[in-house]
Parts: sequence; C-alpha cells; structure tokens
Amino acid sequence: MPLIDDEVAEQLEEQLTVLENEVNLAFFTQEFECESCQTARQFLEEFSKLSNKINLEIYDLKEDSDKAEEYNVDKIPAAVLLDKEKKYSGLRFFGIPAGYEINSFVNALKLVSGGESELDDEIKDTAAKVEKDVHFQVFVTLQCPYCPKAVEATQQLAYENDNITADMLDSSIFNHLAVKYDVSGVPKTIVNETEELVGAQPPEEFLNAIKNL
Repeated sequence: MPLIDDEVAEQLEEQLTVLENEVNLAFFTQEFECESCQTARQFLEEFSKLSNKINLEIYDLKEDSDKAEEYNVDKIPAAVLLDKEKKYSGLRFFGIPAGYEINSFVNALKLVSGGESELDDEIKDTAAKVEKDVHFQVFVTLQCPYCPKAVEATQQLAYENDNITADMLDSSIFNHLAVKYDVSGVPKTIVNETEELVGAQPPEEFLNAIKNL
C-alpha cells in the first residue's frame, strides 16, 4: 500500500519542479530492517520517483560503514542530503520525513539543489563566519505543525556553513535520545550537547545559541 497517496503525490510533483539541479539522497538502513526503517525506505523510494532530479542510494549501516562514517551517521533510519556533485550538505533527517516534516524535507531538497535560503543577508553573513563545529539536533513529532520551522531554520544555517550540521530527529523513533535530552515538548533543539532551545525559534536565536558555545 502506498504511503504517499495520489493527491499528495501530485502536489509534491508540482513543488519539486523548482529543483534547479539534481539532489542525491543517501539512505541508511540495515539488512534486517526495523519497522521504521522499512517505512522510511518505502517513503523515500516513493518520494524519489516524484522527480527525475532526485537520486536515491541505499546503504547498510554496517556493510557500508565507510559511507556512514563519512556522513557521521550512527543511527537509522537516516537520510543524508547531497548536492549534484554528491557533496555533503550538513542536512540530515533521522526518522521518516513525513507528516508535517514533509514540508521541511521539500525545502531542504530545494536548498541542496541550488536554491536560496530565506535568511536575510545579515544572518547569512553571520552564519558563514562561524568557525567552530556546530551540531543542531531538532527533536520533532510528525504531528507537530510548529516543528518544521525549527528544522528549516537550523538547516538554512547549516546550508550557509560547512561547519554546521542540522538534524531532524523523530522523537517517537529515537525515544532513548528524547529521554536523554529530556524532550517533554517539541520542537526542542539541542546544540552541541550544551545549549537547548524550546519551540520554533527564529534563526537569530539559533545563532545566539552558537555564540554561547
């Protein structure tokens, strides 16, 4: 049974016509797939067929450990976005980018395909000057209408600077991490294990968190 129905598929096809260049999706799973891995794989297989500019490559977390290490993937299911040259963008989705997160997933694809972020020039300049390694982990649920704003804000910052990585994590799939970081509400963003922001904050607040590292 398809995960993306015909009506939604038609809407997505229209949105994906704006992709400027090819985008490569590196999906990580394992030989004996967990339920969420199977669902994520099916979702991405269906999604990638909606545009001839989306290339999906499937890797095994253990068998392809060199690739997993290259993109610092340590849990599954995981989707890593790469540009047309297969350059790592710093944008990753851990879980299934469906529900409300389908919006952040589409916008991430647009970015990596060569689009422009919605950040104003001052924020872009500030983000581009970040010299330390920054890791955003945005915990979401697929039923949360506010979560995509946090995911998109952090991923837009990551797109401006190779030192920044921005992840979406489905807290229902990675419950052990949600417990570790005391995620009682979403979106909740963890920055380098030391800073945290709750709610759909604007990009400026995520930059302020970087300054506090």
